[in-house]
Amino acid sequence: MLELVKYIVEQLVDDKQAVNITTQVADGVETVSIRVAENDIGKVIGKQGKIAMSIRTLAKAVGMKEGKRYNIEIED
Repeated sequence: MLELVKYIVEQLVDDKQAVNITTQVADGVETVSIRVAENDIGKVIGKQGKIAMSIRTLAKAVGMKEGKRYNIEIED
């Protein structure tokens, strides 16, 4: 899952070196935190949050297939 999110985010941003993705597991939910350069936050979120919602939808689909729950957070 981490590789999928990292690939998607790196394709969206200009500064690929600033992409930092971490995971944390609590209560059976794996939280994936995405941190990018300040100029690239809008590109990851998208207009009206559509790109962020798409990433969350993909995470939910992968989670259902794997039997896990994922939570995607975009940090600024």
